[in-house]
Amino acid sequence: MDSQAVAVRVLAHFLPGENVLNIVAPESDWLDIHWCHEDDDETLHRQLPEADVIWHVLRPLSGDDLRRAPRLRLVHKLGAGVNTIDVETASELGIAVANMPGANAPSVAEGAVLLMLAALRRLPVLDRLTRQGKGWPTDPSLGETVRDIGSCTVGLVGYGNIAKRVEQIVLAMGGTVLHTNTADDGTDTWRALPDLLAESDIVTLHLPLTPATDKLINRAALDAMKPHAVLVNTSRGGVVDEAAVTDALRDGRLAAAGLDVFADEPVDPGNPLLQLDNVVVTPHVTWYTVDTMRRYLIQAVDNCRRLHDGRDLVNVVNGRQDVRLIDR
Repeated sequence: MDSQAVAVRVLAHFLPGENVLNIVAPESDWLDIHWCHEDDDETLHRQLPEADVIWHVLRPLSGDDLRRAPRLRLVHKLGAGVNTIDVETASELGIAVANMPGANAPSVAEGAVLLMLAALRRLPVLDRLTRQGKGWPTDPSLGETVRDIGSCTVGLVGYGNIAKRVEQIVLAMGGTVLHTNTADDGTDTWRALPDLLAESDIVTLHLPLTPATDKLINRAALDAMKPHAVLVNTSRGGVVDEAAVTDALRDGRLAAAGLDVFADEPVDPGNPLLQLDNVVVTPHVTWYTVDTMRRYLIQAVDNCRRLHDGRDLVNVVNGRQDVRLIDR
């Protein structure tokens, strides 16, 4: 059968809103999309055998999941981090894994700055007190500890698309920015990690979870930070040692934290970090805006079109750009 006449069957592992449906509707003549809630494993396992492509968000895709999908040719991550996909098994099975570097950078960067501000300015506590009728500031420590980003040194751990967007925003606010990455890039703002931690008033994390970055921000790293610094994490929860961060926040060695990600997600309501007044949390959603979803869907549809037409895929992370849609 001519592959040009075959619709690409997509298993989208999330439920769509109206804007998402409007974006993909014009492609319905060749793109057959089936939607599945991330928590609905029964539907997932029922749909996997017929899927050519999976649009993947956060719920981990195991090797067992991939083996249930004999027709699968592409797992397309809606985002950048592929740590939630068994890439090794995908490669063994001849399945391409692609991501979308930079597509969520504007939204995550703004979300990181939002968490900086909320943590730095004690937003959750002040919001609660105001709702209780305690609107006037009675805590003199506000004027002693709360700061402007423009007076702070912000340290970027990782220096990819998102971090560079954060840098632009912080500089526009008058702040000073330092960054660290794998190697010295020769710029005046590069620092080795220990030096960046020691010099920064706000440390914000923008790096993937790998064996090298697992619990990178541990007790020793926290001890190297300035007293009363702020920690922000919009990357992956496993990059920080949550027990060590909890202790530092309780002891006052960290002033506050803004966290969009956790080691285990969805986060357990009993996680001690959720009990602390100096922690601002969101449920791994700094990327989740109508603008990011539009960018994601445009790229996802483009790679499906490439698969449909027998052209090389883009942004493949496991070296299989030349995957072809099987005839059926």
